[in-house]
Amino acid sequence: MEEVSAGPLVPAVKPDASKAAADTDLSAAASGDTFPATTSEPDKDFLCPICMQIIKDAFLTACGHSFCYMCIITHLRNKSDCPCCSLYLTNNNLFPNFLLDKLLKKTSARQISRTASPVEHFRQALQKGCDVTIKELDTLLSLLAEKKRKMEQEEAERNMQILLDFLHCLRKQKVDELKEVQTDLQFIKEDINAVEKHRMDLYRARDRYSVKLQMLDDSGGRKSWHSSMDKNSSGLISSPLNLRGGLSSGSHTKKNDGKSQISSHGHGVQRRDAITGSDSQYINQLGLALVRKKRVHTQFNDLQECYLQKRRHAADKPHSQQERDINLISREGYSAGLEDFQSVLTTFTRYSRLRVIAELRHGDIFHSANIVSSIEFDCDDDLFATAGVSRRIKVFDFSAVVNEPTDTHCPVVEMSTRSKLSCLSWNKYAKNQIASSDYEGIVTVWDVTTRKSLMEYEEHEKRAWSVDFSGTDPSMLVSGSDDCKVLWNIYLEVFMPISLECFCNFQYFCNESHT
Repeated sequence: MEEVSAGPLVPAVKPDASKAAADTDLSAAASGDTFPATTSEPDKDFLCPICMQIIKDAFLTACGHSFCYMCIITHLRNKSDCPCCSLYLTNNNLFPNFLLDKLLKKTSARQISRTASPVEHFRQALQKGCDVTIKELDTLLSLLAEKKRKMEQEEAERNMQILLDFLHCLRKQKVDELKEVQTDLQFIKEDINAVEKHRMDLYRARDRYSVKLQMLDDSGGRKSWHSSMDKNSSGLISSPLNLRGGLSSGSHTKKNDGKSQISSHGHGVQRRDAITGSDSQYINQLGLALVRKKRVHTQFNDLQECYLQKRRHAADKPHSQQERDINLISREGYSAGLEDFQSVLTTFTRYSRLRVIAELRHGDIFHSANIVSSIEFDCDDDLFATAGVSRRIKVFDFSAVVNEPTDTHCPVVEMSTRSKLSCLSWNKYAKNQIASSDYEGIVTVWDVTTRKSLMEYEEHEKRAWSVDFSGTDPSMLVSGSDDCKVLWNIYLEVFMPISLECFCNFQYFCNESHT
């Protein structure tokens, strides 16, 4: 008989060992309840060559390659070839691959069954009509109840442990806070005693001064009284010689009495004026004291933080420095922190406003290029430098700006930079060195005398916002940037990066070697 062709022939695909093994495993999974112990990766033959995913709705080409139906249809809309072998291909050369679809469904079911929980397996078994006796159900329920009790016990223990850890942490934190408060109270107690003692010394000194003044006044009054008595006695002795001139002497005495009354009245008026003046002065001082106290209460929180910071800092000083402070305490009764805070408090309460003594004019103040972002004085306060958007560091003479008012001030030194500047810092020891940070993250050390850069640090990856020389070591400076790094730039071309959160300003703490 003749063989009749009914259309394009589907080429036969030779089975390989991997497919045969996979088919065997799938058949075992479909027929029984046992599964291989290990889960393997999906076979590459099950992946679509176009999307590289598990084939969905597999279709076979005339050249023997299988694809997802949507993938191959989309490909044939643009090209008329096979994506694998580039053979001419059209939609008429596509055929459903039922065998591959069946294998893929079995593979998917196998993977789902492997990843399913025991509860899911049991539910599926019940849905399939698995026969279970009442005794087996009772045993299963007792096991489930025991498992539930055990899980609840473990959950309760975990919750108690979490709560206990939290309480321990909270107690530690509060104990630390209590220790800190007790230390602060001890500082305050010592300072109160020192201030009370110093105040009593001032009161005693004032009383001694008042006694001395009173003694001087009394000695002066006695001298005047003795002189008046001498005058009266001389008048009495000369009276017999003036009997004939009694009338005239009487009139003269009356005049003298009138003058003495007038003089005594004048002294009384002067005394009342002096008392009134002292009262008004006392009232003015009392009002000024009330204003200063009100200013203290207004900024009480900030002043409290300042006081505690200075006292703690003074207590944390090295032992050798504490010995020097002990000598200071024994001599004046004040600790270094208290004396420092008193100067701050006195300055804060004494001045209530700022007075403009000079204005620096070096261009149109409304132009964006003249925005000043940093100003820094040198170690002697003779010169000060400005920098900003203008990309220039301008150094001015402070005395000339203050004492020589003019419309435009010219800098004594000017240095140009490549980028906009964000911060300046003058070396606390070397008057000719000044550091700058710019928007490109470059930190530069300049020589003001030669107007040239000594060195540049380019370790920052983003814009640098601040730079500051150390107050104790002139060879060290610190800089901060948007890259959340602080670079301790040591002058001998060594640096140490430290990662922190984002910040805009970074400075050394007072005159210490740390920030």
